Amino acid sequence: MIMTSATRSLFLATVLIASAATAALGQVRRDDTIAVPTLRANVSISSDVVRIGDVIDNAGPAADIAIYRAPDLGTVGSLTTAQILATLRAHQVIGVDTGGLQSISVTRLSRSIESREIETQVARALQHRHGLGDAANLTLTFDRDVQDTQLDPAYTGTLDPVSARFDARNGRFDVTFAVGSDGSAPAAKLRFTGTAVETVEVAVLARGVERNEVLKSSDVIVERRPKAEVGNDGAGRDRAVGMQSRRQLRAGQAIRNADLAKPDLVVRDQAVTLVYRASGIYLTIRGKAMEAGTEGDVVNVMNLQSKRSVAGVVTGRGEVTVSAPSASPLPGERAPAPAPATADPAPSEKISRASSPVALAANDRVPVSRKAE
Repeated sequence: MIMTSATRSLFLATVLIASAATAALGQVRRDDTIAVPTLRANVSISSDVVRIGDVIDNAGPAADIAIYRAPDLGTVGSLTTAQILATLRAHQVIGVDTGGLQSISVTRLSRSIESREIETQVARALQHRHGLGDAANLTLTFDRDVQDTQLDPAYTGTLDPVSARFDARNGRFDVTFAVGSDGSAPAAKLRFTGTAVETVEVAVLARGVERNEVLKSSDVIVERRPKAEVGNDGAGRDRAVGMQSRRQLRAGQAIRNADLAKPDLVVRDQAVTLVYRASGIYLTIRGKAMEAGTEGDVVNVMNLQSKRSVAGVVTGRGEVTVSAPSASPLPGERAPAPAPATADPAPSEKISRASSPVALAANDRVPVSRKAE
């Protein structure tokens, strides 16, 4: 068949129209196709119920239908695929693509407040109330064990103490916090009760010690004790080690500053070195301590050469120093006031003054100011 030019043009136009109609029909069919509901393997929700739209994609109008109660805040639950399909069929949701899943997990979202944070905030709410000290020094005992607290994730506010009461007579506390939300929901209230005790770090004896015994490093440990037990006189470890006990102390006893004294450098009936000092003269002889004393104490010592008693200052271990009034001052002593200027002494006076330091050893009773004990 021979086509004329006009016939050929008409044929091409018919083909184009038919092709366009076929394409349009295919588009209509694709638009009318409904997406297949697909089961989700993992579900995270923030509400207290599980809806159809939470467990499957493409749920359509049934998405908002509640089908299960949600797990507790901050916990994870599981549902078998068979359970889900049976529930969905009851709501006319069929043809669900399970993807071969046997079960799915459901996580309830939450805001978790750790127990340590709760304890810290309670201590801060109580500090400096009714004589209590800093929060770091408070030991809290709660009526119920404090566990991590789970709140709805909408409650994003801080722990705001709206009520904090403390009874100093029995140590009881009652603290309530409010936690605000980012919506219109009222603030969540958290209440905690118990007892609070202020504690301090103090040196404690690891063993019993006798009176006048010097404390060694191994004798002392550090513990926190109630402030009411030691008051403001508790001794630290650095203060206790190397000191001498004033009285007998038992193991486990907190050490007070009043229990300690400087260790004796001279012991009663101990052989000591008796040092005489005067201007231009330094003499040492043997002596015997008649009483004990620590550095700076004034003690009586028997001069074993003259058999006479002399008062001197303990200046070292086994050493007692006696200074003449004209001698240089000992540490902590005041220098003697200079004598008023006078005319040149007579020759006999010069001899007496020159010989006075030498006579010091024979005259033991040199005036010395006793230190207040």
